[in-house]
Amino acid sequence: MIPTPTPPSQSPAPPWSSWEKWLQSPPGKYVLTWEQKCFGQIVTDVFGFYAVQVGMPQMNALAENRMPLQALLLQSNDSLAQAAQFSWHPIEGNPNELPFASESIDLLVLPHVLEFAADPHQILREAERVLRPEGRLVISGFNPASLWGVRQYLSRLIGSPYLPRDGQFISLIRVKDWLQLLNFTLDRGHFGCYKLPLQGQSGMARMDFLEPMGNRWWPIFGAIFLVSAIKRQQGMRLVGQAQAKRIPTIPQLSPAAERNKLKQTKD
Repeated sequence: MIPTPTPPSQSPAPPWSSWEKWLQSPPGKYVLTWEQKCFGQIVTDVFGFYAVQVGMPQMNALAENRMPLQALLLQSNDSLAQAAQFSWHPIEGNPNELPFASESIDLLVLPHVLEFAADPHQILREAERVLRPEGRLVISGFNPASLWGVRQYLSRLIGSPYLPRDGQFISLIRVKDWLQLLNFTLDRGHFGCYKLPLQGQSGMARMDFLEPMGNRWWPIFGAIFLVSAIKRQQGMRLVGQAQAKRIPTIPQLSPAAERNKLKQTKD
């Protein structure tokens, strides 16, 4: 009996393939539109020379920034065609080992990068290394404390996730803790995308009224969060109590005394 040959196992999909496909869906376009506007409001007043966006060539998060050199870091050449639509300089590299010198970047943007990383804290350590003192770091991610997060959790149980399966939700509280450990000061934050987690374009278009309601009544339960942080330089700290040294006062002389002193000097 001739054994039946075992079919070759299929290679796993690239980690960003399902994410890129999801961004072309109605909820993905909805997220891109909101983040494009929100990133623009944050980066417009950030000044310097070098700005870098890591990943997501479907959106130009640096469009409203006026730095002379804007670069896009990509992990492969697969997305270079998408990057060509914007006027930035594409660079191939790994977010875990950013190909930039220490303290050389003024603005670093991480749109949904931490969620698809095996070691998100390592990426933040690299961000701290390459940013100049007082440099700005902007991060976006999915909010697990939202209706989208609840649907994602429940849909994983039945095998049909609403969001890309390879992405991992990271709470804003955890991101803030990581940033504070790395000597970042939180500057501002935003929540958005309050529409229900539907798939169809018509259904999502009828829920525009939820945006102002969400901003007013349940702002922390938006599907997306953005957080901005500034890298602080650790200053020197004096150990012990400094001893105060009294400066002797200068005696005031009368005009007659000044003339006598001047005469003695000449003699």
